[in-house]
Amino acid sequence: MNIKLLVKHVFVFSLAVIVAGCTLNPLYVRPPLPTPQAYPRQECGTPIRQLGWQGFFKDPTLKNLIALALENNRDLRSAILRMQEAKAMHQLQWGEQLPVHATLTAVRARIPGLCEHHRNPFNFSAYGAALSVISWELDFWGRLRSLKEADLEQFLATAETQVATRICLISQVANAYLTEKELNELICLNKQTIQARQEGYRIMQLRFEQGAAPKFDFFQAEVLLQQAKADLMALERQRELNWNAMTLLVGVPIYPDDLLLSHIEPCFIEHICSGLPSELLCNRPDVRSAEHKLLAARANIGAARAAFFPTISLTGSGGIASTELKSLWSPGKLFWAFIPNLSLPIFDLGKNRCFLAVSRIRQNLAVTEYERIIQVAFREVADALAERTWLKEQVLSQKKMLDAQTERTRLAWVRFQYSTGSFLEVLDAERERYSAEQAYVQTRRSLLVSGVNLYISLGGGYYGKNDLGKLL
Repeated sequence: MNIKLLVKHVFVFSLAVIVAGCTLNPLYVRPPLPTPQAYPRQECGTPIRQLGWQGFFKDPTLKNLIALALENNRDLRSAILRMQEAKAMHQLQWGEQLPVHATLTAVRARIPGLCEHHRNPFNFSAYGAALSVISWELDFWGRLRSLKEADLEQFLATAETQVATRICLISQVANAYLTEKELNELICLNKQTIQARQEGYRIMQLRFEQGAAPKFDFFQAEVLLQQAKADLMALERQRELNWNAMTLLVGVPIYPDDLLLSHIEPCFIEHICSGLPSELLCNRPDVRSAEHKLLAARANIGAARAAFFPTISLTGSGGIASTELKSLWSPGKLFWAFIPNLSLPIFDLGKNRCFLAVSRIRQNLAVTEYERIIQVAFREVADALAERTWLKEQVLSQKKMLDAQTERTRLAWVRFQYSTGSFLEVLDAERERYSAEQAYVQTRRSLLVSGVNLYISLGGGYYGKNDLGKLL
């Protein structure tokens, strides 16, 4: 074989591979963080990326509910199916990048006598086997590679959305569980209040019947009792509605319990470290999704740039053909066809320039959206840290206030029994103590919710590329 010819062919092939490996995508530089370098407040504990939800939540009942929800929730299942659909469409689209087809044909036809050489009808047979390549574009300028990269980044953005749906579901189940325990404790306190007010109502009824108390005080005691009963009905309604909502989140029938907020409060969650804002880029799926969309917009610019250059496509086929099936595989039956096509945009009314301008604008929009999502993420973390700081102080203050209101109520009853105070003082003290009890329970629940919100806003212990790969 001619050595010079071989070297020439190898050089041409190598040049084609190198050119085909290039793209006209802009150089990617991650936009700088549009937030301060540290949060206004910090919290120390276990690093978020080392703590999945199984390690963060310590309550066994809640762990079981979250596991059921992740397996049975229909919204999450729909998100997973949409991600799988996007994956299948991505594979379908780019599986046809090199369209090679194998064909076997057999033709049997009757030809009427139509011309001078064939006045009589005759039968005609033809058989063939071939491999064909239809409109295979040589990607010299990287247009197809850019489009493939853009499509892949859009798919990865969809996958991150599924991850975000998973984290949101964990948060919703945890918040509904805390609401249930809060309502259980409020109902328990309300029933105790009703018992106390029934006793006060009985005492006032006896005093009224004996003429030792005015009718006004008797009806005030009844109003206080009926108010507590009405509150109990409202709390029971809220608890049932919350349980229905939690059943929908979990996706399967579940059964309520009477466990109080105070029972799960001491060891409900693990303490976590808030870290640095830059870690949100890796921890939060919505930030990662926005960056994938930014990379897709960058790749579309490369595809729009490549559209200004010539497009070379190849169509060809090769195989064997014969008029008799038994001689199809005999020597000398080979055929081939090779059709190259060169397309050069000369006059397109500025269409390619418009596509390039649109691609650049969309990249700028993607950068803006990426920065906005980071700012929102920063604010959510800062809000959760601020809530935890001030709610801790608020819980302590409300506990002291509740103790003071309880003592005030006791002294008001003592003063009333010894006729040194009015029943109006007792009613006022009862109302204030009841409100203080409710506020104390609600603030304790808000403190626990703030811990869940901090965990979720930092990324939910999720998940990194390795975990995303498992989901895919």
